[in-house]
Amino acid sequence: MAFQVGDIVEGKVTGIKPFGAFVSLPEGKNGLVHISEVSYEYVQDLSAVLSDGQTVKVKILSIAPDGKIALSIKRTQPAPERGARQGGAHQQRQQGSAPRAKREAPPRVWQPKPTQPQGNLSFEDMMARYKSQSEEKIADLKRVTENRRGGYSRRR
Repeated sequence: MAFQVGDIVEGKVTGIKPFGAFVSLPEGKNGLVHISEVSYEYVQDLSAVLSDGQTVKVKILSIAPDGKIALSIKRTQPAPERGARQGGAHQQRQQGSAPRAKREAPPRVWQPKPTQPQGNLSFEDMMARYKSQSEEKIADLKRVTENRRGGYSRRR
């Protein structure tokens, strides 16, 4: 029996790793079920869902030219409704088992620095203010770019 993409077959779990489970298929072939293809729910610990020697129904997702077979357990089962699929941790938070901390203050929004009224300033005063503001902006810009580059040590 030659395997084809889309076939659903039964196999035995032969090994469990943090990234997925190895499944022994008929005819001595082996395949891998990635952890994301085990269940529609979030799976943190694969050994909590599967065990060595367990018989599982898997769908063949792909067969690589080098013989590696990608499998899926969740695609052999009907997909849950969209609301139920999101339900896991989200519904638990809504039910109060793990309440999320609420923000006390509104998000910070950039505001320009308050300026003094320019009503009775002379030209020299306005130029002095412009010069000091531009020097502050240049200093801030240099500080930010130097932090990104790692300081002057790289410049030559």
